[in-house]
Amino acid sequence: MKHVYIIGSKGIPARYGGYETFVEKLTAGQKSPMIKYHVASRRDNSELSEKNNIFEYNGAEVFSVDVPNIGPAQAISYDIKALKWAIKNAKEIKAEEPIFYILAARIGPFIGSYVNQIHKLGGTYFINPDGHEWKRAKWPLPVRKYWKISEKGMIKHADLVICDNRKIEEYVKDEYVKFNPNTTFIAYGTDTKPSVLKNNDSIVRNWFREKEIQENSYYLIVGRFVPENNYETMIREFMKSDSKKSLVIVTNVEKNKFYQQLLQTTEFNRDDRIKFVGTVYDQPLLRYIRENAFAYIHGHEVGGTNPSLLEAMSSTQLNLLVDVGFNRDVAHDAAIYWTKTEGKLAQAINKADHYTDEELHNNEIIAKEIISNEYTWQKIVNKYESTFG
Repeated sequence: MKHVYIIGSKGIPARYGGYETFVEKLTAGQKSPMIKYHVASRRDNSELSEKNNIFEYNGAEVFSVDVPNIGPAQAISYDIKALKWAIKNAKEIKAEEPIFYILAARIGPFIGSYVNQIHKLGGTYFINPDGHEWKRAKWPLPVRKYWKISEKGMIKHADLVICDNRKIEEYVKDEYVKFNPNTTFIAYGTDTKPSVLKNNDSIVRNWFREKEIQENSYYLIVGRFVPENNYETMIREFMKSDSKKSLVIVTNVEKNKFYQQLLQTTEFNRDDRIKFVGTVYDQPLLRYIRENAFAYIHGHEVGGTNPSLLEAMSSTQLNLLVDVGFNRDVAHDAAIYWTKTEGKLAQAINKADHYTDEELHNNEIIAKEIISNEYTWQKIVNKYESTFG
């Protein structure tokens, strides 16, 4: 039996978030009877974690970790506590050649001594460095510097670096050439099942009526409301475009300073095409909203393979993507690309508005083929299981 300890997600059951969804799908889709997963969970992640120190979920052993509320250092404390528990547990159960798979590169300055302990157990340490956390505008400069130093430490000591995007893999090999890192590419996955909801279902009609939107008459953005996802550019450029369609933004803006700031700088409230519609946690409804958008606009530029891009490609007929290597690596020719240069996205929107039905249909077919060939959860789970061996 191969024991695999997964550290760095908030835990399962997944409420939201890329890493959490990944761990949920990996454990739920398990095929190999020879792997036992042990998953760290923050105490506040779910009712199950609040009530139990250890519980079973999707056949995995989930262990709850108490984390003090200490700002940005909270995540660091969580990863270290979880890793200590995992190493102790592997010793207690006499796990043979255990694997410790850490998601995100947050504990680089401390990892060396833990890797020594792992190697003494006959174990290996794998890291998934995510995207460029140190580029995220939400972090103050000292925190960003810490993330960069941390990434270096995590990769230096790794037995294997698992990258969810080929551009991340290239970056790791180039940036840390002196460590000669052992890397592999395993993407993130997405669901490919269409929404179970139909046009005349009451949940659908109520939502569209309440938001004053019609099917196929809106551009869509879904994602966390943070500056590095290029909301300002997307909103400004949409306001400049000639489109008669709406821009529907599914995100959480309550008590968000960035929202107030954007309101002042762009005055988007003066353009009735711009519609902030709040969050949609109902997955079949969100899938229906994606499927019935005219097009999806994607501004994420610092992550690896972004979950919301995969979801858009598997469900929306046309995608307008910010032109960065991560996005091209996923979508290839099945998208319209835009840069942040003034006027470029507005031009892309005007171009998209004039696509013929045939162009839209062809684009949709190519995008869905890419997803079914490379990004189904079944394929991702198979790759992980053969990597874990």
